[in-house]
Amino acid sequence: MPRYLGQHFLNNPAIVTQIVDSSQIKKDETILEIGPGEGILTERLCQEARRVIAVELDTKLKTILENKFSQQKNIDLIFEDILKINLPQLLNERKIDKYKIIANIPYYITSKIIRLFLETARQPDELILMVQKEVAQRIVAPKGKMSILSTSVQYYAQAEILFDVTKDNFNPPPKVDSSVIKISNIKKSDALADKQFFKVVRAGFCARRKTLINNLSNSFHLDKKEIEKIILQINLTPNTRAQELSIDDWKKLATLF
Repeated sequence: MPRYLGQHFLNNPAIVTQIVDSSQIKKDETILEIGPGEGILTERLCQEARRVIAVELDTKLKTILENKFSQQKNIDLIFEDILKINLPQLLNERKIDKYKIIANIPYYITSKIIRLFLETARQPDELILMVQKEVAQRIVAPKGKMSILSTSVQYYAQAEILFDVTKDNFNPPPKVDSSVIKISNIKKSDALADKQFFKVVRAGFCARRKTLINNLSNSFHLDKKEIEKIILQINLTPNTRAQELSIDDWKKLATLF
């Protein structure tokens, strides 16, 4: 089977079982799967959940998936780009109140997908995602090793790595190993507060090697002495760098700009 749109198809049933078991799917749950590929995970999801909505961008997989699930009554196959779908409308039309995301997502859109579902007005209960191992480690990074990605995820939710998946479990094998992560305890989005928070975060991370004072001064066109007074208010030192801030530090800082 040729590789489409950067996808690496999971081909080990044991890993599928591990994902499903880790997801603790309830019989009355709706699962949204992104990029079902050839449907190896989708098949198990249909067995465990009340309803599965599988969104696949690649129409070359349409015949494969429609044939595979022609007799399956609890699946809704949608051949569209998940990043362009009107998610609230999709959920409202299908009368879906609560849902969970379980997916093996293409590496190149990982950050965009996570951001989409954390920032939407119709957030999932939780996300179980197979992502590049290095990206998973960045997402769960502790204070001192933070990035925009980890800050973005941890601002909205708790994130943990459940287990790793080696490259030989895919067809074709990717160049790197993967990890399955769980993003849960998602807080409701607040458009105004979130916008201000990320405005300051993006400014703080604009040049990773520079100090927070330099980055904020350059981004907001303020004198460095003025920025120093601001960061001292939240007990940070003049030499602090963006990766050293906790989520609470960023929240406090956001209120001062």
